[in-house]
Amino acid sequence: MATDTKSEPKITYTRPWLYPLQEESLFNDSRYAVVEASTKSGKTVVCILWLAEQAFSGKAGQNYWWIAPIYAQAKIAYRRMKKALPEQLYRSNEGELTITLWNGTVIWFKGSTDPDALYGEDVYAAVVDEASRVKEESWHALRSTLTYTKGPVRFIGNVKGKKNWFYRMARRAEAHERGYHYTKITWRDAVEAKVLDMEEIEAARRDLPDLVFRELYEAEAADDISNPFGIEHIRNCISPLSSQRPRVFGWDLAKHVDWTVGVGLDSNHYVSEFRRFQRPWQETMDAIRGSTNRCPALVDATGVGDPILEGLQKTGQGKYEGYNFSSRSKQQLMEGLAVAIQQGQVHFPDNEIVSELESFEYEYTKTGVRYSAPSGLHDDCVMALALAVHHAKAKPVSTGGIRQMPRAV
Repeated sequence: MATDTKSEPKITYTRPWLYPLQEESLFNDSRYAVVEASTKSGKTVVCILWLAEQAFSGKAGQNYWWIAPIYAQAKIAYRRMKKALPEQLYRSNEGELTITLWNGTVIWFKGSTDPDALYGEDVYAAVVDEASRVKEESWHALRSTLTYTKGPVRFIGNVKGKKNWFYRMARRAEAHERGYHYTKITWRDAVEAKVLDMEEIEAARRDLPDLVFRELYEAEAADDISNPFGIEHIRNCISPLSSQRPRVFGWDLAKHVDWTVGVGLDSNHYVSEFRRFQRPWQETMDAIRGSTNRCPALVDATGVGDPILEGLQKTGQGKYEGYNFSSRSKQQLMEGLAVAIQQGQVHFPDNEIVSELESFEYEYTKTGVRYSAPSGLHDDCVMALALAVHHAKAKPVSTGGIRQMPRAV
């Protein structure tokens, strides 16, 4: 940075070097950027730069926040930003942990142990540091401060299990929800960029339990016993999209909040067609007909799905059957999918299908087993895949040399 001696200085700023993935993770046009990252991969420094640049372009009196799990961690970021900025361009307040820049913008560094203390201000941009350890109520409070300003937020952190709001938000970002950007940074990216040393990685691998190492350095949430399919089983079924023609389709229907998803399986039960979209109902029916052609298709006929199924059947251009979801029928459908995945009888690409499968949960209730996506996440891909698998079992083919999927008991 350089400044002149006038009362209103002109600032020349050159962004310090960042490795490509590090820069791409935050410096993008999305309102919410979510970064699941290896420890010591440079995620904090890039957030300091991003928040400073947001404040550089602000106006006097505007507030910019750094939120950490506890006050002591916020203080670490405060000191690092002070060290990064030329002293003549700001004044600091140690008591309030604020940095007031030459242009009058104020950067605040706050702990999140008391969510109620975060309400009230108008915030123009924010960083949530170590988000997997920040209270969800603190994110709710921060979100309220962004209502008027529509300010952007950058969420960074190590992975810490699946039972937290940051994990759920990361899955929404990974599924390309509007306004979200997702990045995963592992130790491999940091070693390649010479931010971490390979010898230190190997030492950490020796010193730490496997699950801890995977979370801290691989940015992979530890397997959760509440997943009905099994994380390793899911990964063993990952395969590129098949080039063969689909033999059956499964369609899960939605319009606005959720997604309409179609999954086509070929004769070997590899996913060969994958469609995911949000459209008005007439366009949805047109898209289903165009993708399915004359393949047998099992369609979600629950609620609003019933007239859609009826409309598809009236055209006479396909073989559409309906499936009504109830607690019992959904349980049977999920158990059939679990058998297929655990026995390696179905294969799918590494896209939204895998993301949804890995976050899927089950719990025991008084009425049986309840299968669902975590609150705020989607299960449309899981449902469409399960419908396709169920339909494939119901419509076996006789083709020499092709292993057929046995029926689940």
